[in-house]
Amino acid sequence: MKRMMKIIKTFVGIDNGVTGSIGLLYPNRTNSFILTPVIKELSYTKKKQFIHRINWKELLTNIPKGSFVLMERPMVNSHAFTATSSALRALEATLIIVEMLECEFMYIDSKEWQREFIASSVIGHDNLKEASMKIGIDLFLNHTTKITKHGDADGLLIAEYGRRKYGE
Repeated sequence: MKRMMKIIKTFVGIDNGVTGSIGLLYPNRTNSFILTPVIKELSYTKKKQFIHRINWKELLTNIPKGSFVLMERPMVNSHAFTATSSALRALEATLIIVEMLECEFMYIDSKEWQREFIASSVIGHDNLKEASMKIGIDLFLNHTTKITKHGDADGLLIAEYGRRKYGE
């Protein structure tokens, strides 16, 4: 009788957007925290301005093939057209890479993973970011400098939420 072995995957948490982060929890219990890789280039609009785009080549080398990816849903707000456009461009580029790497993926709302780590009494963008940073440092002490500089640990916390909910 053949024994079936459970395949343990890398859990990847993606805090969507060009100012987001990516947390990776590997099967050997190590982890990585990277800022979303971006490139700055001239906008495609008539107005001379610069935009940030996902650096797909770098992203491709950071996510292991066959990982389990949780991507935070992008902010979509008709009153914030520029921010929404940027978030949707980032999502599409990231999604293409995730599909190329044959990763299993799902979308997650920020409130869902935040409930696991952050008290419901914490409200407001700045307070949520500060709580994310403190909890991220507590759980991932090896990334204290990067988390502090970035201002939150959302990517790592999304990955940790995925590991807890869908892992072993």
